[in-house]
Amino acid sequence: MAKKTSVPRAAAKKSRSAPKGSKGALAKPLNDEVESIKRLIRAEGEALLKRPNVTSVGIGMKQVGGKTTNVPSLQVTVEQKMSPEALVANAIPPLPEAIEFEGRQIPIDVLQRSYVPAFQVVELQAKPVRKVRQDVVCGGLSIGHFRSTAGTIGAIVRDTSSGKPLILSNWHVLCGALGAPGDTIVQPGPFDDDRIAQNVVGKLVRSHLGIAGDCAVASIENREIDLKLLELHASVARIGKPEIGDLVVKSGRTTGITYATVTRIEALFKMPYEGVGEKTINGFELEPSPDHPVADNEISKGGDSGSVWMAVDPKTGDVTDTMLGLHFGGEADGSDGEFALACYAQTVFQKLEIEPLPEVPAAQALSAEQRQTDASLRMGFRSDFLDFPVPKPTFQSKVGKDLKGLRGQDSIEYCHFTVWLSGSRKLPLCSAWNIDGDAKKSLNRKGLKFVKDERDGLDEFQVGDELYNSNDIDRGHLARRDDLVWGSMEEARQANEDSFFFTNMTPQHRAFNQSMLNGKWGLLENAVLDDVVLRKLRVSLMGGPVLSDEDLPYRGVKIPRQFWKAVFFTDDADGSNKARAYVLTQDDLLKTLKPEALELDEFRWYQVPLGRIEQMTGLRFARELHQIDMQFPESMSTQAILIEGSNFIS
Repeated sequence: MAKKTSVPRAAAKKSRSAPKGSKGALAKPLNDEVESIKRLIRAEGEALLKRPNVTSVGIGMKQVGGKTTNVPSLQVTVEQKMSPEALVANAIPPLPEAIEFEGRQIPIDVLQRSYVPAFQVVELQAKPVRKVRQDVVCGGLSIGHFRSTAGTIGAIVRDTSSGKPLILSNWHVLCGALGAPGDTIVQPGPFDDDRIAQNVVGKLVRSHLGIAGDCAVASIENREIDLKLLELHASVARIGKPEIGDLVVKSGRTTGITYATVTRIEALFKMPYEGVGEKTINGFELEPSPDHPVADNEISKGGDSGSVWMAVDPKTGDVTDTMLGLHFGGEADGSDGEFALACYAQTVFQKLEIEPLPEVPAAQALSAEQRQTDASLRMGFRSDFLDFPVPKPTFQSKVGKDLKGLRGQDSIEYCHFTVWLSGSRKLPLCSAWNIDGDAKKSLNRKGLKFVKDERDGLDEFQVGDELYNSNDIDRGHLARRDDLVWGSMEEARQANEDSFFFTNMTPQHRAFNQSMLNGKWGLLENAVLDDVVLRKLRVSLMGGPVLSDEDLPYRGVKIPRQFWKAVFFTDDADGSNKARAYVLTQDDLLKTLKPEALELDEFRWYQVPLGRIEQMTGLRFARELHQIDMQFPESMSTQAILIEGSNFIS
């Protein structure tokens, strides 16, 4: 026996409704019956689902002798059909042939079906384009949490709050029982390619598993985006509401392009999830379209989870821009027939606080030469640079909304480093960069000038020479020029030039910044790795100012009083992966500034846990980086060690 229940949901806006004229549209008498069954499910669905053997309840056309009729029924699916004697032996009350509700006799149709999430991948074959790393991500490609197997990118959508593009897929694809916001997401999924570090595509942003759906979204890093679903040439511009009989299509990692027909709506599915047990999901059911046959009659297989089901125009057969559902499961062994399950697009979008992204955010018109430079050399900070992944930081909501970047992203990619720019302070919030000591080049700074990055209107969010002229305030590199000049000579020259953008500059007192003057920031940069044997002479770093509301103004710009730096490396002395973080304050050095007097405290530096940096800045480091910050167990989230002399590594 089976049960299914539905929950009330707001109707889609008229502009986002499914195409009219669908062959799924029901005549008014049938619509009245369907609405009556909807109310029955809302009233009794949860109770039916609690019965033994029941796996779902929903609305579908009654089946007689293996054929579908046009009689709406309450379809109840069961794990296993039983004889009357077996029902008695197992103390399971039989279901009636009909239920009286609101003066109607509602027929009950019992089907044998059980459900499993569609993310278990069975075997690895020769890899098609869907299962390999792509520089341009789109719906239909393999994706997954770094500890999972593989599922499908459903679509590229937009965060309703920040406007940033996000990847849409399932909870069990991007999160799972052990996942958390900020976790690393890889494309393709680990089952298709287990080289995690080089396949990082973003981080888990939000997820949900419950009545509203099995759904999650992730950020996008170091990849371009294409809104069109792979091989479908359609993108999600609207969301709609499915009806029985609607024709839909999806683009999935495993089965590719498959068409299906909506056969049950307003259904509640009882689904088993590893690590969290059974969950009830509201959605609709689909079966193969007889007009669009597929191999083995399989419209979905393991790995297709996360695909989006798009409405097909019944008159032309064209794929529309209307998304009806998010695929999350299929039939288990022993079930009657082939079918797939989807949660409603509208509830998914509401729960995840996302909306359709009709077009790729416009980038500034660049010359062909500039575009080539961006594509080939300005790849930014590489999370896969070391023998272990060092994901880019994420940010608290308020901080993240203030960031200004290129092409609709929150960051700016340069050669060997990435910058996150604070729009309100007109200073970099954070830089992240890689150093390859084995490939260093010797280049001077002759002829290079400090300039604003004017692409995409970024120049209005940068402080320039108006702050630095005729005083002791230095243009302090966050990612040091000398750190960046490595790789091919072409790379080194590009990095040398990129390091002089004001996006990579923060105001620092001259004596604080220049190591030749015994400035303490410069000394830290030179000494921080002296006591470490670096594997492959490689290290990844992040650093920036602490942008506090308490910072005092000078020439109309608030001058940061503290700075931080985090270092990530593999120590060849013991083979362990390590993280070290430091906070430095330049308060005492600012006392000499005029005309505005600043009453500041004496300078000190500290080694601190990554958690302290997070508290001070609004950044969020990936959980796996906290785990290698061995000087500070996670319970010591606010501790600090005063550093004396050059004893930076302990």
